[in-house]
Amino acid sequence: MSQEFSRQAFDRLSKIDDDEPPSKSQLKRDMHALQAIGEHIIAMSPAERARFPLSDTLLAAVEETSRIRSHEGRRRHMQYIGKLMRREDLDAIRAVFDEIEQEEMKRNHAFHRLERWRDRLIEEGDAAVEPFIEAFPAADRQTLRQLIRNARREKDQGNPPTSSRKLFRLIRDTAGL
Repeated sequence: MSQEFSRQAFDRLSKIDDDEPPSKSQLKRDMHALQAIGEHIIAMSPAERARFPLSDTLLAAVEETSRIRSHEGRRRHMQYIGKLMRREDLDAIRAVFDEIEQEEMKRNHAFHRLERWRDRLIEEGDAAVEPFIEAFPAADRQTLRQLIRNARREKDQGNPPTSSRKLFRLIRDTAGL
């Protein structure tokens, strides 16, 4: 599940308007949005889930979800989680979702930068090794050059990119990601 999914669920929640009460349809949409947020939290690892400011009751319900095998039982349990979500601090939960999304974006940008280094090293060969060594002085020059040569050979022969993958792992480990 993507972070965009949780953002949409938060966006579907109605804004409180003091002038008139929400319609029955709006209450149902809000409940479904809260259930969707709950499902997203359930799908996360326990380490990620621990970052959220959730009540003990909701945490117990989330942990209990894994033990429910019946489809109908799970559906009812998700309704219960949606009901519990009404009492939670949704602004704080949204802040954690946003923080996780920012971390994921930073990690993706870092990996794209490493992929560009790999592609540049394979395309330019030894001409790109020196700028890479300047950027990452801890790099093993000999292994780097060997992997570049092997990756270029594989690319020219149309073989699977085994050395290219090894080169990426070396770049990733050198960069400390």
